[in-house]
Amino acid sequence: MTGLLAVALPGVPLVAGLLGLLLPPSPRGAATGEGPARRAAIALGVAGAALALVAAVALLFRVDGPVEAATEWVDLGGLRITLGWRLDGVAVLVAVAVAAVALAVQVYSIGYLRRGPHDDVEVDHRYPPYAAQISLFTAAMLTVVVSGDLILLLVGWEVMGICSYLLIAHDRRLPEAPAAAVKAFLVTRVGDVGFLLGIALLGVGAGSFRIADVLAHDYSAGTLTAACLLLLAGVAGKSAQFPLHTWLPDAMAGPTPISALIHAATMVAAGVYAVARLFPLFAQAPAALAVLGVMAAVTLLLGAFAATAQDDIKRVLAWSTVSQIGYMTGALAVGAPAAALFHLLTHAAFKALLFLAAGVVIHAVGTTLMSRMGGLRAAMPVTFWCMLIGLGALAGVPPLSGFWSKDGVLAAAQAAALDGAGPAPAWVGWLVWLAGLLGVAVTAWYATRLLLRTFFGTTRVPLAHPHDPPAVLRWPVLLLAVPAALLGLAAFAPWFVDRLRVPADASGEAVELVHLAPNLVLPFLLLLLGAGIAWAGWRRDPAADPARFLGPLRPLFARAFRLDDVQHALVVRPATALARVVRTGDELGVDGLVEGSGRAAVELGGGLAALHRAALPRAAAGVLAGALLIGLAVALIGVTS
Repeated sequence: MTGLLAVALPGVPLVAGLLGLLLPPSPRGAATGEGPARRAAIALGVAGAALALVAAVALLFRVDGPVEAATEWVDLGGLRITLGWRLDGVAVLVAVAVAAVALAVQVYSIGYLRRGPHDDVEVDHRYPPYAAQISLFTAAMLTVVVSGDLILLLVGWEVMGICSYLLIAHDRRLPEAPAAAVKAFLVTRVGDVGFLLGIALLGVGAGSFRIADVLAHDYSAGTLTAACLLLLAGVAGKSAQFPLHTWLPDAMAGPTPISALIHAATMVAAGVYAVARLFPLFAQAPAALAVLGVMAAVTLLLGAFAATAQDDIKRVLAWSTVSQIGYMTGALAVGAPAAALFHLLTHAAFKALLFLAAGVVIHAVGTTLMSRMGGLRAAMPVTFWCMLIGLGALAGVPPLSGFWSKDGVLAAAQAAALDGAGPAPAWVGWLVWLAGLLGVAVTAWYATRLLLRTFFGTTRVPLAHPHDPPAVLRWPVLLLAVPAALLGLAAFAPWFVDRLRVPADASGEAVELVHLAPNLVLPFLLLLLGAGIAWAGWRRDPAADPARFLGPLRPLFARAFRLDDVQHALVVRPATALARVVRTGDELGVDGLVEGSGRAAVELGGGLAALHRAALPRAAAGVLAGALLIGLAVALIGVTS
């Protein structure tokens, strides 16, 4: 039964997605209503996600320790590639989070992909492929979660990239959507090259790509460090970590439910999960963990500061995702994979809640700009309270889920800094700890700013009757508010803690997720400081943006320290210029030589044809002249011989 459920976990949404791709798009026009193709797409999408969630919950009660099964797929001269699954407590918990968020997104999309809340005629005519692509995206992430072989994991990893490209570019009426999709695809592909090479290095060294064999193999220090650094390139791309983070904010051009799916439990979480799954290898490569720690600290603060100056509500949440993933990778860098995975789970809950609640606001007011919002608390009370829970969890307000998981990360970093705990050098612990503490204050600041600018004060631009959403949008938001508020309390349950134990924690020592100690005071004070500064700035002038106090730093933060421009100048422009040179060389050189040869042959043939069409006297003279020249040549050759 466990094996059947493990196969069904990615298999059911995969089948639903493939069947959905066979459905035709709904007909265009104002009077289409709910056509049969759209109804079938809704049924397939919701059923696929729901059955995957049922399978994940069933496995949650069946799987205590590591279990796996595999069959040999290909043998390439002794290098074995297997087809199978590998489950443990971590995989099952992440699978539940993925399936739950996917189900919420599928249900939410039914109502969101319309032109307006009161619209009973116009629907998105491309909804069938959209729902099918969400199912394929879900199946790909679940393949990464349950895979027992690195090659199969890579397949799911790459399918996620393809689906993200299609989903970000779904709304083709937006000119920025195709560009954002291409950017996401190309930037993540850069990291995936390193990820592929790292997998190849591990598999060739072990003689097998089976994860159990890879973890059991004794690699040399140099090989292991090189492989882990290559894997981190893929993690930086998929999880939007510095310096491959620039694609994620632009991906907000996609529909808001897709933003929730990408940011909460799929794609950006895949890199963290992959490192946690292979953490025994990283624990033996301190240099790789040091690189991961630097990358985490830079990303954590970069995302937090960039979020402070955004006016687009979705871009604030996007940059907050970049920052929160930095907390997860920072926990991994200091040797606390359980803390990283705990924050991954709580982040999946409150970030999905935040994006879907933001989508409700956008759906109601028709804009993503906070400067055009304000005063929505009275008109949208349900949305306000859900957003308050999500932002509180994001900032780490006790006793919401983000408070407990972020405390676990900071406590692990503090232990690594002060006590030298963990496999990484002590300076990595200091770096992650100090960056995490500063991030607490900055996160509280921009979360408070978002809440005040959106829901408090007076409406800055007249809006057409904002209101709480219909049931199909409201229920996913309300249900996600429950784990966003209460999931952190699961850290007090021994069964939950035991399931977050990764193979590196198999020594038998207790994994501590909650640290009820005086070190909780400092993050809480920083939280109050950040929120208080934002509130004081808003209180002084409710009509003004608290970000005005950033002064000359505001445009720098708004452009995320202009790193996108640097990337454009150092990578995009040279690559474009090289492409132009290559194209010119191809057109003038290769094509020119081929086409020139053809033109020369045509012209020579035309000349000979003209000679053959000459009048009889000229033709006879030509023949005689040719005979004379030939005879003269023969005579000269005879004399010289």
